Amino acid sequence: MKNQEAINWATFKEQLLLRPELDLQFQYAENKWVDTSYHITEIKQAPIVSVDCGGKMNSWTEIIVQLWEPADQQQDRAMKAGKALSIIELVEKTLPLNPLATVKIEFGNSGFDTRQMFPNKVLIEGDNLVVDLRPDAVQCKAIERGGSCGTTSTGEECCTPASTKPQVELKNLAISSAECCTSGSGCC
Repeated sequence: MKNQEAINWATFKEQLLLRPELDLQFQYAENKWVDTSYHITEIKQAPIVSVDCGGKMNSWTEIIVQLWEPADQQQDRAMKAGKALSIIELVEKTLPLNPLATVKIEFGNSGFDTRQMFPNKVLIEGDNLVVDLRPDAVQCKAIERGGSCGTTSTGEECCTPASTKPQVELKNLAISSAECCTSGSGCC
């Protein structure tokens, strides 16, 4: 199954700009919502450089919006999309954010382990702008490129460690002193 295209920063921000008057809600699982008292605690820009199991270098940038639910505070309504935009504007005064970066939302609470999730869809539901989140998934980039996760065309295993290390031949360099330092031997 091919992963759905991730939403980039420019697209995510555009969705907020189109409806700043709506309450910004985050759904992290079926019928599970980030509490309306949430705060956007930080926005991180993370350049990623990796080498996959096929030996190919990959690079991309992620923008991670971190949400926090205070334990002792309850509100009837979530922050407006316009309020989120004011936080974004404050961040972008100091840290220019890559418009093509992949967006992830980082969230967790006492009943849900902290993780980074992708915005699957951004929907308008009444007075709410709903960001529907879906978990990230582990994948093999070699397979995504049309290769295989196993033996390459040259017979190399791309996903398993080498079975044995090459053997190094050791030679005994100890030579008897009689052969080394005799007059005319050239060793001294």
